Amino acid sequence: MPDHHQLRDTIAHLAAIDRPSASPGEHEAARWIAARLQEFGLVAEVEEERAHGGYWFPLGIPNALAGAAGLLALRASRGGRGRRARRALATAAGAFAATAIWDDVGGGALWFRRRFLPSRPTWNVVAEAGDPDGARTVVLVAHHDAAHWSLLFHPGVMPFFGTRFPKLLERAQTSPPVMAPVFAGPVLVALGALSGNRRLLAAGVAVSLGSAATFVEIGSRDAVPGANDNLTGVATLLGIAAELAERPVEGLRVLLVSTGSEESLMEGMQAFAKRHFPRLDTASTHVVCVDTVGSPHLALIEGEGMLWMRDYPDDFKDRVEACADASGVELRRGMRFRNSTDGLIALRAGYPTVSIGSVDDFKVPANYHWPTDVAANVHHPSVEDAIALCTTIVRDLAAAPPA
Repeated sequence: MPDHHQLRDTIAHLAAIDRPSASPGEHEAARWIAARLQEFGLVAEVEEERAHGGYWFPLGIPNALAGAAGLLALRASRGGRGRRARRALATAAGAFAATAIWDDVGGGALWFRRRFLPSRPTWNVVAEAGDPDGARTVVLVAHHDAAHWSLLFHPGVMPFFGTRFPKLLERAQTSPPVMAPVFAGPVLVALGALSGNRRLLAAGVAVSLGSAATFVEIGSRDAVPGANDNLTGVATLLGIAAELAERPVEGLRVLLVSTGSEESLMEGMQAFAKRHFPRLDTASTHVVCVDTVGSPHLALIEGEGMLWMRDYPDDFKDRVEACADASGVELRRGMRFRNSTDGLIALRAGYPTVSIGSVDDFKVPANYHWPTDVAANVHHPSVEDAIALCTTIVRDLAAAPPA
């Protein structure tokens, strides 16, 4: 069983470090995590990668470009070459912006930020446990950076609607699509300019500029302590390391990975994938993402995606549910999140992947991207359940016959 005091001390210690993506605090946290993993006899490395370290510029700049081009088209005089040129510019700007946003939020190539925006160091922690000569591999991934807060994430929103519309809350199984307007604004600009529909164009301008203003607000805020999101995942990795040190497994290589820059749309996991995926066969590797497991109800996420929903494979989800039953862990099923976690990168690469999270009574992660995401507000029994579940998953995969 995990050491309860050690789990709490881990979360409290790291939460006291200011850890925005690709920051000195993120680096300090990575070194501390690697040192703790080494205490369990593991080979743990801190791998330096490159990341932009935010999402407000990669998403805000395309929205601002689309909004500005659309505004120019709206102000053009009717008729004449100038109006046609401005409409063409708005069409191109809207299409460019929408393409960049779709790629960025969906775990794509990140071509806009990599081509047009600066980068700086970010740090992943990679430790190897289990059987180094095992025929199969499982990758358990969490992240140690912390998000900026914003009024967009005010924790009173879901309770406000949930208490007034309880039946709607009961039926809801998918979180709100907060990124839909970010993509829709540039699309409306492009369509409105192309068709000459001024109402459509005006709507696109309003939504695009409103999204850009929201990203300015997010970028101006501080990073939250990030105890639930996602130091609970880091604590889970350390708990698994302790369990495997006490009772090793054979036949299964176990990689414990804590990424940096997850909050800047999985940049750390993208870098891990580029470095390690070529040596990890999709036929013999499973990936378990542990993200934000400190809310009261542990949940197995059915699928995720900010714009395009991608479901995790049913057979692996069912296997994880059976592991939960075997370990006496209550695991909620049926929920899909309009967000993006490191699990999405592995899923897109073709690996059997699951994502384990948690929600409160209003079906959202507790204290999500809000200053109240402190160590004192973590629901520690859920973290302990996550450790028990993940350890059972590891042992189940180790006991499985070779593929």
